[in-house]
Amino acid sequence: MQMSRLYAPTLKEDPREAELASHKLLLRAGMMRRGAVGLYSYLPLAWRSINKIEDIIRDEMEAIDAQEMQVPILTDGDLWHQSGRWNDYGPELMRLSDRYDHEYALGPTHEETFTDLVRNELRSYKQLPVTLYQMQDKFRDERRPRFGLMRSREFIMKDAYSFSATQESLQECYEQEKEAYAKICKRVGLRALPVVADSGQIGGDTSVEFMAIADAGEAALVYCDDCGFAADTEAATAAINLVDGEAGDLEKIATPGASTIEALAKFLNVPEAGTRKALALVDGDGKPVVCFVPGDHELNDVKAEHAFGSYHMMTEEELKEFGLVKGFMGPIGLPDGVRACYDVSLKESQWWAIGANEPGYHYVHAKPGRDFQIADSDWVDIITAREGDVCPKCGAPLKAARGIEVSQVFQLGTKYSASMGATFMDEDGVEKPLLMGCYGIGISRTLQAIVEQHHDEHGIIWPVSVAPYEVEVIPLDVHDDLVWPVADKVANQLLGLGVDVLVDDRKERPGVKFNDADLMGMPYQVVCGKKAIKNGNVELKNRATGERTEVAIDEVAALLAQKVEAQRA
Repeated sequence: MQMSRLYAPTLKEDPREAELASHKLLLRAGMMRRGAVGLYSYLPLAWRSINKIEDIIRDEMEAIDAQEMQVPILTDGDLWHQSGRWNDYGPELMRLSDRYDHEYALGPTHEETFTDLVRNELRSYKQLPVTLYQMQDKFRDERRPRFGLMRSREFIMKDAYSFSATQESLQECYEQEKEAYAKICKRVGLRALPVVADSGQIGGDTSVEFMAIADAGEAALVYCDDCGFAADTEAATAAINLVDGEAGDLEKIATPGASTIEALAKFLNVPEAGTRKALALVDGDGKPVVCFVPGDHELNDVKAEHAFGSYHMMTEEELKEFGLVKGFMGPIGLPDGVRACYDVSLKESQWWAIGANEPGYHYVHAKPGRDFQIADSDWVDIITAREGDVCPKCGAPLKAARGIEVSQVFQLGTKYSASMGATFMDEDGVEKPLLMGCYGIGISRTLQAIVEQHHDEHGIIWPVSVAPYEVEVIPLDVHDDLVWPVADKVANQLLGLGVDVLVDDRKERPGVKFNDADLMGMPYQVVCGKKAIKNGNVELKNRATGERTEVAIDEVAALLAQKVEAQRA
């Protein structure tokens, strides 16, 4: 491809709309353009990379006998009513009606459509398991689209659905997809961790996300270098470095002004982890709850929603209404009608420093079972795991990072098949609901995640496996009778060896060409200048390392073909 004919309008300055480095670079390098808020056009360079990502996905799906197909983007609202998600999904679901006032949705995912597709076709255990997938545009009416392709209203996604007769078969499908997703991440050049995740609006009991490690990631996660454990902080059950209070008889002490954990810890001369934080909320049924958590940890909103439904933290007025004292709440002497809950990380704690439900007073040496009672149903998992917590698998200290979710696998079980009547006949002649799995990859998000992990101050650094072009040939003077023939020769030799080649044939100054080459980030650059050519050489630059070497004109194509082949996915 010649750059004079390539539609890749580059920008010299960072666009005002962009915040993340990857978003800025995809716009500046002429790879995409915004049409409206949350809507983007993929220009030729980005589209070549997307096609390569999709080809890698197809390779791995073929390896596990998943079958590619396509269903309509427009989904029948009746199916969403059958599954119960028409209202549950929330305002992110893009709804519309046709001229006959029939309801439809632009699919954000397609569990309902695929379940409807197979429920009259997969009728016997002999036909199972089956895994079907597609790669298609999806839609979400994001309240606040931002960060380019990371959170947009229209995006490209690979979604797959498995249908099994037994839990063992579902588990096998799930493990196959999970392994395939790990391979896909590696092949596209992403450092990604498989983390235990919350299933969110998709549902199901078992879920793992693949998180591309990046400081700009929206998701917080914890991981262990020793054993490989990793989890989204919304799903990780925190095993804390427990700091217990001193043993002794229950004692009520004056703690004037110690209405915060920081102030109380300072007053008692203990670490914040040695105190117990009280958090007052109103649960989804409108009932008051006070939750007790380690003093150095925070309530996790997603976990709290699982535990308490659509809750909210108490206002000042509600605290007064329920007879609670802000900053001095404790489990001893809570007002009637107020439920107490305790984070599971505190199960081994024997001696607590807690509020006395009286302004300016706390209890020390409070002992569960002696001074207050905790029923089994009172234990909840509601805090956010953090760096320094204990790995639940091996006991090593956890590290913290941020990540970009690029893919996720779910075990749905019978969540959709039961509600939608998708059943099969088992070998005993009994009608049973299909057991389902769901497996998604954000293809457009993966594209930007790759750039987020692979860039420097000059531009993008594409991994060979997904680069729009693998080599860029840069003749410094296209009018020179010595330079242009060499550049043309090298380009044609590379094409003959199966290498994707971009030739900068523009009548631009060398500095402009070098800047654009680094901005667009093809893995290798072949610089054809008169001085080197007179010595029988061209200059070869490795974009990732910046290393420059002179290579004989007649040898450079074969050398690059070898390098590229070794790095292709």
